[in-house]
Amino acid sequence: MTNHKPDLQLDHTVHYVNDLEQPKALFQKHGITVFHGGSHKLWGTHNALAYFGLTYLEFISVESRDVAENPPEPNLIAQSALTYLPENEALTRIAIRTENLDATAESLRESGLDVSPIKEGKRTDSEGKLIEWRMLTIDGGFQGLLYPFFIEWKDAGPDRLAALQKKGLTTHPAGEIALQKAVFEAANPEESVDHWHDLFGIEKISPVELKLGGKKLLFQKGSAGTLIELHFHTDNPDLAGTVITLGSGRYVFTDG
Repeated sequence: MTNHKPDLQLDHTVHYVNDLEQPKALFQKHGITVFHGGSHKLWGTHNALAYFGLTYLEFISVESRDVAENPPEPNLIAQSALTYLPENEALTRIAIRTENLDATAESLRESGLDVSPIKEGKRTDSEGKLIEWRMLTIDGGFQGLLYPFFIEWKDAGPDRLAALQKKGLTTHPAGEIALQKAVFEAANPEESVDHWHDLFGIEKISPVELKLGGKKLLFQKGSAGTLIELHFHTDNPDLAGTVITLGSGRYVFTDG
């Protein structure tokens, strides 16, 4: 996948938390809308979400430990909640949105990665509407840096965005907020950038930066091996300069 793939987008980020009310309270205090998303009944988890256009934050918590430990349909992202929680409320990895998951899966398998079968995902939102998607995960990582996972939504992007806007879920009391940059800690940032560029076809813009659908992915030296920080642009002077820390994750808001 060495060619730049323009259809790839940063879909969402995953942060494991013990109590979904905690991120809701932390973010809403600063005028950022976080709402209960729904339950993953086959995985034993549930989530809370914060949308910035179609890109969103996903906070995942264990809803049923019995189901999570013995899921009828195992899922790496859901099961990882048991790895981190309760000790480490970790901001971990990104999901990349694609319009052709089958082609992505074939290409990744040809690269020799440990790729999961494509799984059907679904949850019921607070209004009882069924939300459906397809996804694949990649076990392991590169030099300790976790791989992203890939997702394809059943509904087209414009339709999903219109539905979210109609419900007011992309509107924040603090005003317009846009996700600009995701920061990862890697043992060797430059090698990680080259690896993700070659493997996934993400545009390389500097020795330590990639660009995914208009959003930057910055790799810095460190031992975490995960996503550690997200940067947002805001025009709200009260929000600019704010840093929200939750577990191992940081959410930075600037007017730059």
